[in-house]
Amino acid sequence: MAFGGKARPSVHTHIAPFAQCKPRFAVWFVCLLAGLSTASLPQPVSAKPAPQRTSLARPQVAVRYAKGFAIRYSGPYKFVSIMSPFDKSVDTVRYVLVPRGTPAPKGYAASQVIDIPLRSIVAMSSMHVGLAEFLGAEDLIVGLGNLKYVSSPKVIQRIDAGKVREVGRDQTINDEQVITIQPDLLMAMGSPTARLDHYRTIRGAGVPVLINSEWVETTPLGRAEWVKLLAALLNKETLVNQKFAKVEQEYNRLAALTKPVARKPTIISGMNSKDAWYVPDGDSYMTRFFLDAGGKYPWVNRRATGSLPLNFEAVYPIALTADYWLNVGMMSVDSKQSVLAKDVRYADFKAFKTGRLYSYTKRVNSRGSNDFWESGAVNPHLVLADLIRILHPDLLPKHQLIYYQQLN
Repeated sequence: MAFGGKARPSVHTHIAPFAQCKPRFAVWFVCLLAGLSTASLPQPVSAKPAPQRTSLARPQVAVRYAKGFAIRYSGPYKFVSIMSPFDKSVDTVRYVLVPRGTPAPKGYAASQVIDIPLRSIVAMSSMHVGLAEFLGAEDLIVGLGNLKYVSSPKVIQRIDAGKVREVGRDQTINDEQVITIQPDLLMAMGSPTARLDHYRTIRGAGVPVLINSEWVETTPLGRAEWVKLLAALLNKETLVNQKFAKVEQEYNRLAALTKPVARKPTIISGMNSKDAWYVPDGDSYMTRFFLDAGGKYPWVNRRATGSLPLNFEAVYPIALTADYWLNVGMMSVDSKQSVLAKDVRYADFKAFKTGRLYSYTKRVNSRGSNDFWESGAVNPHLVLADLIRILHPDLLPKHQLIYYQQLN
């Protein structure tokens, strides 16, 4: 019996002994065997993917750049440490992140307990809004220090809908307002005066307070990496690992472009205000931006973070010959004329004469909020691309400035 144009060997092997049988019996028997042979062949079925092994391990984040916080995973718990960047004598602040419905571990009485995942947040800084936006968690924001200075379209919509309350301006928090909201967490901005004792009333009412000191990180990637802390609070480790890896890869790719550059233009930053000119200190993340963009910065050898206050006379001789003047002014309408109106001596600067004045004011909205401090904080690769385009336009000839603009 043929099948598909070929006789199956097993069929012929069994037919041979019956070759002399009566024709009718032989035909019946051959048909029987042929039917059995056909039934034994593999039948077409829908393809199914091979089962994959699943890991019981929870997704985790690894902190590679940030120096101000650490996360340790153990069992169902996450242990967070916030290290003081201001005073080494100040004890590290510790937190235990506990899954809802799980009892807190014993032996951590000195740690604040935070139930996760968070369902609501009061954010005291534009940076915190940027962190939430990066993780698609804008809907969790129920309170802000100031409702005016927001760039995120989704958060602005929530403000307009009355879903976000203002809890305090200029670092002065309205305790009663926060307690009324009862958020799962208040994320405060770290500063030398921002000690947890300041939030004693809020904490006593059962609202955990986490002090965020990202602004004193020494690198742009370290500053942006604070988004991993919020991800741990939201159980979004997988998402943040995927997104941050892309930011990290692109930032490092761009920084590598400027390594072979022979001539690195000199940069000054900021401007005089109230008898003090604040320039980025040597170990600040802004200084690293300048260096990674292929620039030369006069105060690079200072071993300090944050800003360095100088008087005008200390900056003036350096500014006379600096090739670029960056971070000039705060508003999108700033111009060379408005800068000159503040001090006629600015006209002596080389960068002023050549028109090489740029500031991070391109994304200032009608509310007066500057997106550089919000989305720019978690997208350092885009900021770096802007700076490279300014200092070395031939390296990124097609890049359109996103956060920076030239003052005309």
